[in-house]
Amino acid sequence: MTNLILCGCGGKMGQAIIRSVTDSTDFRILAGVDINAAAIAPTSPFPVYGAIADFPGKADVIIDFSHHTALPSLLIYAKATKTPLVVATTGHTDEERALLTQGAEQIAIFSSGNMSIGINLLIELARHAAKTLGESFDVEIIEKHHNQKLDAPSGTALMIADGIREERSETEYVYDRHATRAKREPKEIGIHSIRGGTIVGEHEVLFAGNNELISLTHTATSREIFAHGALRAAAYLAGKSTGLYNMSDLINGR
Repeated sequence: MTNLILCGCGGKMGQAIIRSVTDSTDFRILAGVDINAAAIAPTSPFPVYGAIADFPGKADVIIDFSHHTALPSLLIYAKATKTPLVVATTGHTDEERALLTQGAEQIAIFSSGNMSIGINLLIELARHAAKTLGESFDVEIIEKHHNQKLDAPSGTALMIADGIREERSETEYVYDRHATRAKREPKEIGIHSIRGGTIVGEHEVLFAGNNELISLTHTATSREIFAHGALRAAAYLAGKSTGLYNMSDLINGR
């Protein structure tokens, strides 16, 4: 059984993790960490702390679904206790990403902007398509999310674009076409955001060539898929040596 510390246990994704491990024989949450610990703790099935440093025990893996600004304190604890860390938050600054890289020299860290196995498979397929089709195909990415999402484009859309960029010699991301009256350049990857209703998440990658169109699409209908992916990442990371791992490593068995 993999024993977990769940950071951000009071949030939507934290609650999805809790539901996913209910009655599980593979995972157990030893403790939660949340900024609203005082309000959450009285009804929580496990102890909840306001800061991870307050937890006196030892877990196998930390899962973080809190906020990117919590990363420095999590890394301090994880390195001090030699606890592997699954980072499922998005929006990290350049400085925070540098901390991840540095931290991976001392502990095992798994980081992904999207914990869905399906969306990460889509990224692998998009990379393969970009390599096979070459630069004669125009690439456009459309992402749709609920009306409460703060960032645009989504971190996942950027993950897809970054994966495709690795297979192209020259690439420029274009987010807003109405501001410039000009023909589309072959090096562009268009990235478009739609916000509305309760859309959990939908990403489509279009490869548009001469007289043919290839579309790759992933639709999330529940947050549970991200919880299941994070738990799978935790099981994968437990016992790993130091290093920075991602979903590509998990999918390809590295």
